[in-house]
Amino acid sequence: MRTSYLYVLALAVGGADQASKLIVTTRLPFGSSAPLFGGPIYIAPVRNPGGAFGLLESWAGLLMVVTVAVVVAIIFLIRRGVPLHPLVGTALALQLGGALGNLIDRVRFGYVLDFIDLRVWPVFNIADSAITIGFFLLLGYLIFCDKAVSKAKTESSRPGSGTTKE
Repeated sequence: MRTSYLYVLALAVGGADQASKLIVTTRLPFGSSAPLFGGPIYIAPVRNPGGAFGLLESWAGLLMVVTVAVVVAIIFLIRRGVPLHPLVGTALALQLGGALGNLIDRVRFGYVLDFIDLRVWPVFNIADSAITIGFFLLLGYLIFCDKAVSKAKTESSRPGSGTTKE
């Protein structure tokens, strides 16, 4: 998988996250809510100084350090030059873009702007969605693909598993 694709995807996610937040904050004040296309999704900008679901609010500094460490780790994994399975590469790119989108908020404002409100789930944003989708892609790879790849490698490395003439 080409690393340029991974970086483009990460930048697209981070850019979409930041653009959506800019649009929301210029159209709706904090604390307000508006239905999106009259459906079950509402746009409700809120400040989230904590992590996912507003947890760890008093640990904002640690969250920033952890986010930077995650960004560096993902970039290191991508730059290693080891071929990545498409699911793994896409998952890492989504997580990188999401982490960057939320990190920009933390650095600029000291909080993350969340605005997608389903009314049955804590308010979140595009970056959070990308991180979550990336997590489930990695989980899917580990459950389904990694076992198949490991099994194929094990079977091909067994003595007598190659094609030999007798």
